[in-house]
Amino acid sequence: MLIPCFACESRFLPDEYFRACHDYNRGTDLVAWTCPRCGNRDELRVLPGELGFGYPLRGRYDVCDRVRVPGLRRRRQDLRLDISLDEEVWRIPTRLRRLVGAH
Repeated sequence: MLIPCFACESRFLPDEYFRACHDYNRGTDLVAWTCPRCGNRDELRVLPGELGFGYPLRGRYDVCDRVRVPGLRRRRQDLRLDISLDEEVWRIPTRLRRLVGAH
């Protein structure tokens, strides 16, 4: 199973791909990923058995491309998203954002 970068068309094993995930936005349910080869940054949605790629549209995220990853699971925690495949687990932390006007 190889997961592609849509910018440079490199393909990654799940461990290398999910280690490059670095920020989970719980409010939009999106994970930020930066390609280890070309540096392209994408946002994606982790769904049971697949990854969803798309773009924001009218206040929501419109998934238009899907990559099947059989056995992929997700579990939302308070400050992270846990992604699991077989016996592997990757923990993607939530980046805490400052409130506007907070000192």
